[in-house]
Amino acid sequence: MHKSKLAGFIIDCKTDDLETAAAFWGAALGMKVGRTDDPDDEGYRRLHDQQNELHIEVQKVSHTSRVHIDIETDDIEAEVARLEKLGARRVERIKRWWVMEAPTGQRFCVVRKSSPHFDAKATSWK
Repeated sequence: MHKSKLAGFIIDCKTDDLETAAAFWGAALGMKVGRTDDPDDEGYRRLHDQQNELHIEVQKVSHTSRVHIDIETDDIEAEVARLEKLGARRVERIKRWWVMEAPTGQRFCVVRKSSPHFDAKATSWK
């Protein structure tokens, strides 16, 4: 058995100026901008959501700008397998997570759990 839940949203920005992009989205959403918890994540800025506890980041990318969701889990391989049974497919493994594609074409990521109330709020899967 494993658990998973919506972690939050990643705002992919095709830009050379991540600070300006993060400042825009922080102001637009009324959130403070900061660094992520991981020092290896230089291409990311964290937006602090005090209302819903969602993990929201602005990410510098080379592909077209878009927004994608992250699904957090306590067992990445089990969650990826569950989503494959629903019709999703693996696209690419990056660092500690999988980029997936829904049957309808949207990309999303399956990441390790990180939210403070994960165990209480996540859905259990068999």
